[in-house]
Amino acid sequence: MNEQELRRILSINIKRYRTRRAWSQVKLAEKLDISTNFLSDIETGKGWVSPLTLVKLAGALDIEVYELFKPETAMTDEKKDLVAKLTQDMATMLNQSLEHVRKQYLSDTLEALHRIGF
Repeated sequence: MNEQELRRILSINIKRYRTRRAWSQVKLAEKLDISTNFLSDIETGKGWVSPLTLVKLAGALDIEVYELFKPETAMTDEKKDLVAKLTQDMATMLNQSLEHVRKQYLSDTLEALHRIGF
């Protein structure tokens, strides 16, 4: 792995962890006591960080330092198939539940109407 690849991984991870927290660059830069422009340079791979900034980054993002350099692994076809099946199964169960609720609502409504003489 070369420096360019390390910069790319770092920039991707910082942005990913930052956006998971719904933080702007401004907010994270304030937490790190660095300029927004410098954070932007780091996230675009133009800038590099000191060890102290790495520690601050990890602390602010509530992760370990090594996670900033951990490449994201691609999802295998098997995992994609499992996720697709899970999604389909959940949609089916949700539709079945909604249909059950609809039928129960109609039944309860008809019963109530019969009780009051409709």
